[in-house]
Formats: sequence, C-alpha cells, structure tokens
Amino acid sequence: MTDTTEIHPWGRLTELIQTGSALDAQAFLDQLPSGEVARTLSRLTDEQHSALLLLLGPEASASLIEPLSDAQTRQIIEELPPQHAATIVEELHSAGQADVLGDLASADAAAILEHMPEADATAARELLKYGPHTAGGLMITEYVSYGAELAIGDVVDDIRRNSERYYDYHIQYCFVTDESERLVGVLRMLDLLIASQSQQVSSIMRSPLSVAASAGLEDLKDFFGAHAFLGVPVIDDCGVMLGVVRRARVAEVLGERATETFLAVSGLIGEDELRTMPLLLRARRRLSWLSINIVLNVIAASVIAFYEDTLAAVIALAVFLPIISDMSGCSGNQAVAVSIRELTLGLVRPYEFLRIVFKEGAVGLINGTVLGVLLGTMAVIWKGNVYLGLVVGSALMLNTLLAVMLGGLIPLGLKAAKQDPALASGPILTTVTDLVGFFLVLSFASFMLACLV
Repeated sequence: MTDTTEIHPWGRLTELIQTGSALDAQAFLDQLPSGEVARTLSRLTDEQHSALLLLLGPEASASLIEPLSDAQTRQIIEELPPQHAATIVEELHSAGQADVLGDLASADAAAILEHMPEADATAARELLKYGPHTAGGLMITEYVSYGAELAIGDVVDDIRRNSERYYDYHIQYCFVTDESERLVGVLRMLDLLIASQSQQVSSIMRSPLSVAASAGLEDLKDFFGAHAFLGVPVIDDCGVMLGVVRRARVAEVLGERATETFLAVSGLIGEDELRTMPLLLRARRRLSWLSINIVLNVIAASVIAFYEDTLAAVIALAVFLPIISDMSGCSGNQAVAVSIRELTLGLVRPYEFLRIVFKEGAVGLINGTVLGVLLGTMAVIWKGNVYLGLVVGSALMLNTLLAVMLGGLIPLGLKAAKQDPALASGPILTTVTDLVGFFLVLSFASFMLACLV
C-alpha cells in the first residue's frame, strides 16, 4: 500500500505544524530534497506558512527560505507580521537581507526595518541604496580582514577561534586593510596554512583585484570570465572595502535575468508569477498584456476585411495567409532574440541601425527567397496555378525580409527609448508582420486576379 505522505509531503508537514513539534518539523524538512521543499511550501496556506516559521524559530526559518526563489520568499515574508518577519530577515546574510527587503513594497520593508536591531537596519539600508544588479547590491558585507603588520600565527588562531561564525561568511579569502579600512592585499587560505607562523601578513599577501560598488552585472560577468576567483572585493571611490561579491551569486542573478526576459517575452508583466498568488492579481497581470494584443490583432485583421472580395474570389488564399504570417513572425523573432542578446552583452548599441539593417537584411533575403520558393512550389503543386505560387511565394519572401530587419531593429529602438525590448518587441513585430503579410498577399492577388480565377 502506498504511503500518501510520501506522495504529498505537504500533508505530513501540515500534520507536524498542527502537533506543534518543531524538532519533528525540522527533521522532516531536512530529509526532503531541496526542490521538494519549495514545492511543499507552495502547497501550504498563508496561515500555515506563518505557523511553520513561528514554530521553527528565526534561525531555522531563515535557512528554510534562503534557497527559495525571490517570488516565493517575498510571498511568505509578506504574510508575516513585521516584528516576526524582522527576526527572520535579521538571520539572513547581508545580501539576502537586501534581496528580501528590496523585493518588498517600500512600506512593508520600512516596517520590518523598524523592528530590526539598529546596526542591522542601518547596514541593510546602506545596501538598499545600490542598484540590485550592481556590485554594491550583490555583495555580502560579512568578510574577514586583518592588518598587514599582524603575525600569520595570530591570523590563523583568530580563524580557528571564530570558525563557527566565519563559516557563515562563506569565507574563501582573507583580506588585508589599513587603518582606514582601505583594501591593500588579499590572503589565500593555502598561503596562511603553509607559511611560517612568525611571518607578517604583509610578507605573503597578494596584490588585490577589486571592483567598484557601481560596477554592473555585465562588468562582474566579464571579471569572473577573465579570473577564476570565487569572489571579488568591492570598494568605494576611496578604496575602502565594502564587501565581497561571490561568483556563484553573479551566476545566479544572470540566470534570474534570463528567466525575467523569457517571462517578459511570454507576456507576464511585473515580477515572477506563482500559482499560489491571488487569482485576481494573476488574471489582471495577464490581461494587461492580452488586451493590448487583441487590439493589435484587430488592426491586422482589418486588412483582410478590406480585401474581402479578393479573398472570396480566390478562397485558396485563406490557406496561405496564416502560413505567411507565422513563418515571417518566426523569422522576425529569431532576429529579435539576437538583438536582445547582443544588447544584453553590450555587443551592439541602440544607435547602430545601419549595421543591423545590412546584417539582418542579408539573412532575410536568403531565408526569404528559400522559404518563398518552397511555399510557391507547394502552391503550384496543390492548385496547378503558377500565378498562385508567384503570389504567395513573393509575399512570403518580402514579408520575411521585412520581418527579419524589423526584428533586429525594434529592440534597438525600444532600448533607445528606455523601454523594455523583451516586453514590447513581440507584439510590435507580430502586428507588423501580420498586417504587411496580409497586405502583400491580397494586394498581389488583386493585381493578378484575372490569372488566379
């Protein structure tokens, strides 16, 4: 007989919440795979989330929510009273605090900060001043630093005495700072272990590489692409060390940004959507996109209405209209994807229109010709009318050429206008390719109507 609690772990967790056994609840969560923890929590109600976190306590709750997605963490924290949420946020590392508070509404974040210890609240407010995709916004402020004049033996003793605390810092390197906290060197753990304990830190420290707090995500990506470091120190304009950005964190944020781009292209506006969110909120956010699309599609369909007599005379054209529209749209979306990718990587600037026209125009001409010949040939084989093949083949070739060039240009134009290329490129391109594709087919058919009927 199958154990239903293994199939539905949230059922077992609900029972443990009701019994009020923190040890049993923690033990159950510990034995779940990491991915299963997120799924299990997503099946709990708001009240059960609050009860579970209250049962586990601040430290265990912080460990529980830290690996979750930003959207799920935000949803859970928003459900808690500010004083309860503050005790959990306080247990997160500095970058985690900034992520959670930065995702909340400003009023909710302020309420939580009011209930945090003054030192932690001040540090969190400092991190919130930086952009979320800058080195300052991604860094952790927990790091270990020493003076250059210290003996290596004293450094090693300090690390051993504070091993439990430093473990939570994800320590990989130690840093050397002067009296003004300016970064002057970096210490590898291996060098500390094999060097003479009587030597001074200055004798084994290495010249540090660092990034400015204002460095963007692409700068960090380039840095870690060029250097096989696990982390890089972050400094201010005066060289004062502020924190450390970890390679793993940069990779995580790059993945999140790719997901955001995919969601934007899919028409999900705003932050991540989860099915545990309120029904009306999810419906409203999706409708804000769909309602725009229906208007754009009506505009494109009006071309068909204008050529209604031509379509009625050559009903076979109705078969080819969606093919031409869809194939051109697919070609255009390929160009959109390349432009967005190059904009993201900094390989193209919004004003480089001519370069994109020549590059994409060449691809569009080749692909449009090949696709046009294929579709035209199919039309001739199906209906035995060369003129029908000429109409649909020419329309597909020209529409593909236009779609590819527009697909390459639209993201650049939107970027120059400070709009989101990923969000708006799709509907603009779809409307234009539908409208022009319908117009080309039906206008060519009207011109050659005597040869088609």
